Amino acid sequence: MKTAAILLSGFTFAAAALASDAPAAAKPDLAKGQATATQICAACHTADGSRGSPANPILQGQHADYLAKQLHEFKDGKRKNAVMQGMAAPLSDADIKNVAAFYASKTAKPGFAKNKELVALGEKIYRGGIADRQIPACASCHSPTGAGMPAQYPRIGGQHSDYTEAQLNAFRAAGRGNSTQMIAIAAKMNDREIKAVSDYIAGLR
Repeated sequence: MKTAAILLSGFTFAAAALASDAPAAAKPDLAKGQATATQICAACHTADGSRGSPANPILQGQHADYLAKQLHEFKDGKRKNAVMQGMAAPLSDADIKNVAAFYASKTAKPGFAKNKELVALGEKIYRGGIADRQIPACASCHSPTGAGMPAQYPRIGGQHSDYTEAQLNAFRAAGRGNSTQMIAIAAKMNDREIKAVSDYIAGLR
């Protein structure tokens, strides 16, 4: 019995020693991420991911885990976009980790809603959903301020309304197939509702 206890103690010590010798995950290199952003991403997203073309997403302040997930899915073909698949293809795992961390380290500039006629409808959908069609409130996943949840739901507050509207339409048509949850939600929304909530989201902060 004593021998078994000694052996068990030895195994525990050895396991702890091996665990302590295991290399820690490398931290993202923001300088390398900035270099990748400048060389590859800046033409569409600007050098720091700020408020460029409304057709392209604002990347400043987006969760690093979410950005990395999207880049991997573009690279793997799970998310379809000819331009982004081409941009993501040559990126290594380290490149993706670094550039995602670089954009996440920036503070997003505030946006604003443009359509006064639809803002009330957009707010109603964002905060309360559409009960009779079982459309959940956007805030339930993306938070009341649009801050999202790291690794699960993206930050959407302040995002270009044109981009958000395009993505909701893509989900509705199942052209963007990397979120079954969003496909199911967008499928129940009409054009006016999509436009309203997209515009309301642009002004969230």
